[in-house]
Amino acid sequence: MASFDLTGIQFVKKANVSPLTGAWVPGGEDDQECQNLVRTMLAEIRDGGEEVCKAYAEKLDNYTGPILLTEEEIEEQIKDIPDQDKADIDFMVEQVSMFAKETRSKITDWETDLGHGSVGGTKVVPVQTAGCYVPGGLYGYTATAAMTAATAKAAGVKNIICTAPSNKKTGKIHPTTLYGMKKAGATQILALGGIQGIGALAYGLFTGKEADIIVGPGNKFVAEAKRQLFGRVGIDQVAGPTEIMVIADETADPFIVATDLVSQAEHGPTSPAWLISTSSTLAEEVSRLVPELVAKLDADLASVGGTPATKSWPDFGEIIVVGSREEAVCISDRYAPEHLEILTSDLEYYHANLTNYGSLFLGEGSTVTHGDKASGPNHVLPTRRVARYTGGLSVEKFLKKLTWQKLSKESSKTIGVASARIARLEGMEGHARAADVRLEKFFPGEKFNLQPGGKI
Repeated sequence: MASFDLTGIQFVKKANVSPLTGAWVPGGEDDQECQNLVRTMLAEIRDGGEEVCKAYAEKLDNYTGPILLTEEEIEEQIKDIPDQDKADIDFMVEQVSMFAKETRSKITDWETDLGHGSVGGTKVVPVQTAGCYVPGGLYGYTATAAMTAATAKAAGVKNIICTAPSNKKTGKIHPTTLYGMKKAGATQILALGGIQGIGALAYGLFTGKEADIIVGPGNKFVAEAKRQLFGRVGIDQVAGPTEIMVIADETADPFIVATDLVSQAEHGPTSPAWLISTSSTLAEEVSRLVPELVAKLDADLASVGGTPATKSWPDFGEIIVVGSREEAVCISDRYAPEHLEILTSDLEYYHANLTNYGSLFLGEGSTVTHGDKASGPNHVLPTRRVARYTGGLSVEKFLKKLTWQKLSKESSKTIGVASARIARLEGMEGHARAADVRLEKFFPGEKFNLQPGGKI
C-alpha cells in the first residue's frame, strides 16, 4: 500500500485501522477464509441448483418457506402494514423514481458524421434482467428495495428480480421491505439471502432468468459473491461496511456532527465514522459527545440488543484535526468515503474541489439519513475507497451504451485504405483483405496503396 504523509495531522481519536493506516479493500479480498467459503458455496449452487439454495436457506436462516413468492403470498404478508408506513414508502419510491427518471432523460442516443457520407453513434438500451439484493435478517431495509428496483424500472429493465433474506424473528421477509419491492417495480421476489441469494440471481434459479447485472449492498459474503461472479454477470460495485465522513469547521454544531457520526456507526460493528476538522475545539467537543450519544442510544435500544455503535465507534471511529481546508480535501479524497457531509461556512469550496466520494451532503440540512431514506439520489454507494473510480448506483448501471456505424462505399477510399494498411502493420492479413475486397468491388480498376511504410 502506498504511504501517506501524516506530518501535521493531529489524531484526536485514532481508529484501529483506516485508509490512512492500513489496508482498505472491499469484499473478501483481504479475507482468504471468506473467499474460500464463497467459492465453495457458489460452486455447489451452480452444480446443485435450487435444492442446494433451499438447503442453505434452511441451514443458515432456518427458512423452509416458499422461495419464489406468489402475488397472493405477497399480499398476505403486507396486508397489515399501517397506512402511514405505506404512505411514507410510497413517497420514498416517488422521490427515488423522480431522480432516476430525470437522470435517464439526460442519457440519450446520438450520432455523428464520420465523413464521406458515413455515420456512427451510440444507442442506449437497458439490460433485460436485473437482480436486486436487499439486505435483511435483523432489520427491514425498505429503502434499499426502492433504491435498487425503482432505479432499474426507471432505466427500462424488463425483468426486475428482488431477493432478500427472511427476518430472523418472523421467518419471513420484513413486510415493509416486501411492500417496498412491490411498489418499486419488482417483477419477481425471492425469499433468499446471502451467498445463496446472489447465486440464485446469477444462475437464474427459481425464475428461469439469469441476471444480467446484480446490484445492492450486503455483508462481506454478499460483496465477495458479487466480486467472484463479476464477468459472468455485471455488478454495481463491490461494497463494504457503511461509511460516513464529516468535514466540519468552527461554525459547525458539534452536537449535529456527533449525532450524524453515530447515526451511521449504528449500521454495524465495522462501520467507520470519520471526522476531519479545521477546529481543534470542535474536534475535542465531538470526541466528548459521541461516546455519550452512543451510550444513550445503546440504553434506549436495550430491549432489542443495543446498538452496534458500541463496537464500531471505539474500533473504527476517527477524529482528525488539520491546518487548512486544502489538507481536509486531500485527506478526504484519500479516504474516498461513501457518505461525505460538509458542515462548514464555505460549502462551495468543498463542492468544487472534492473528487472522491459516494454522495456529497452540503450543509446542515443535508444529513445522510435524508439521502439514505427519501430525498431521491441513490443510497447504494461505493465504500472502501471504491469511490476513487466509480459513483453510486444509478440508471446508468442498468444501461448499455452500444455503438453502431453505417459506412458508405465512398468511405472505403479513406477509412478502408487506412484500415488495410494498419491491419498489415499489425500483421493481421486477414483483416486487411476484408478491406481490400471492398475496394476492389466498389472501385474496380482503381489502384490503392494498401501496404504499410509507403510500399506498393
